[in-house]
Amino acid sequence: MQIMKESFGELDHKPVFSFTIINDQGVEVTAINYGCIITRIMVPDKNGVLENVVLGYEVLEDYLSDSNYLGAIIGRVAGRIRGGSFELDGKKYTVAQNDRTNHLHGGIQGFDKVVWNAKIIEDGVCFSYESKEGEEGYPGNLSIEVMYTLNNDNEFLIRYEAKTDQKTLLTVTNHSYFNLSGNSKKNILNHSLTLKSDEFLELDEGLIPTGHIAEVTNTPFDFRLGEVIETGVTSTHPQNVLVGNGYDHPFLLNSNHDNEIMLKDSESGRTLTVETDEPAVVVYTGNALQYNKDVQDVRTSKYLGICLETQGLPDAIHHSQFPSIILDKGQRYSSITKYKFGIKR
Repeated sequence: MQIMKESFGELDHKPVFSFTIINDQGVEVTAINYGCIITRIMVPDKNGVLENVVLGYEVLEDYLSDSNYLGAIIGRVAGRIRGGSFELDGKKYTVAQNDRTNHLHGGIQGFDKVVWNAKIIEDGVCFSYESKEGEEGYPGNLSIEVMYTLNNDNEFLIRYEAKTDQKTLLTVTNHSYFNLSGNSKKNILNHSLTLKSDEFLELDEGLIPTGHIAEVTNTPFDFRLGEVIETGVTSTHPQNVLVGNGYDHPFLLNSNHDNEIMLKDSESGRTLTVETDEPAVVVYTGNALQYNKDVQDVRTSKYLGICLETQGLPDAIHHSQFPSIILDKGQRYSSITKYKFGIKR
């Protein structure tokens, strides 16, 4: 195992570094300490050709102007909070409204837009950040660590650990856009996705859960036996049309750490298996991917990547039937998601 540290720029007089973890198989994961952004993951195809399977930029300035959250850690709360407000113990809190009147992905300057501390650890990198009380409107001083590690089984693990000195909200995810074709040669419409999920959340016009948990049976949301992404893009189902023709929906997972999420590109032979202890995954097919800069010399466009955001349910604070995303004082937040890369010939 090899870990390389290089300069990647500077922001507000704080140095930004890139860290590249290389295992004995030649698989590489590169991340920077600005937003804990994963900039590159190099994995082989069925012919042994190493190529990048996530969307990413080459220079810091492109990330500073990015509006797509490429590769970033999202928090304090991933997804939307209706009305940009919530109550805890009878007290109302107002958080940044950066998606019309709603709160999205931690606010105007969420975890994705700050410089984290970073240190090299065994087989990876540990990023840490102190989110002060009142940041983006959230209560409590929050200490969080995000650990990226890689092993020789081509498993990339993200571990989250956090604690707060006051009751607050927390559900964190990673917003990498995967494209298993390699170097973004093609879009992800012919990627096949398999999910161990019987239910998904219905969304309203603001893309916020209505509270209704819908069955996937006999809908384009049934990925239990595997389905290509294009199915949802061409679908006339109102929920597919609502999000811009595709998917941007939370799926409730039937099991955890049980090969519950599998993505495959038959042409390259690459596979990605995601396992997590989170209750859900938000599947986002890049329906609103906007052009900022080229990625790997390819123009950013709709369906160029797919996000598999393992997390708690969006807007859970307003739905008592959803698993809680409240973190109490003295309680330890701990979560792990594993990404295993493979080949199916």
